[in-house]
Amino acid sequence: MMIGSLMMAITTAIHASFMTAMMRLLENRTRNQKDRTPLTRLYVVVESILMIFVATLLEASAWAVAYLTLGAISGMEPALYFSVVTFTTVGYGDVVLTPEWRLLGSFEAVNGIIMFGWSTALVMAVVQRVYTSTMSR
Repeated sequence: MMIGSLMMAITTAIHASFMTAMMRLLENRTRNQKDRTPLTRLYVVVESILMIFVATLLEASAWAVAYLTLGAISGMEPALYFSVVTFTTVGYGDVVLTPEWRLLGSFEAVNGIIMFGWSTALVMAVVQRVYTSTMSR
């Protein structure tokens, strides 16, 4: 439980860092009202989605490194594969943790659900900011 909680704190820090960078970028991109063409608005949304994707990859990678460090999974590719499948809650089950570590996998799945909820809220904030402010002028 301690390791799972630590990993959740690490992924929260990663997500918060990317959110802060994303919001700063959004502020810079939307500062000038007259520059908001449909293509510019689309670019801001795509850029935001890509930033969230990179954050998610880093978070899943952090979990993969934890599995490797603990000896729960051997090999970077299987650890990353397991981590992404677990973080996204797909859970194929073709790579599994040993009984001593399987609770940690559950922590990662819960962490992924929370991060995806947060990501959804961020995307909605970006879309609202980019499109609503242009419609009101």
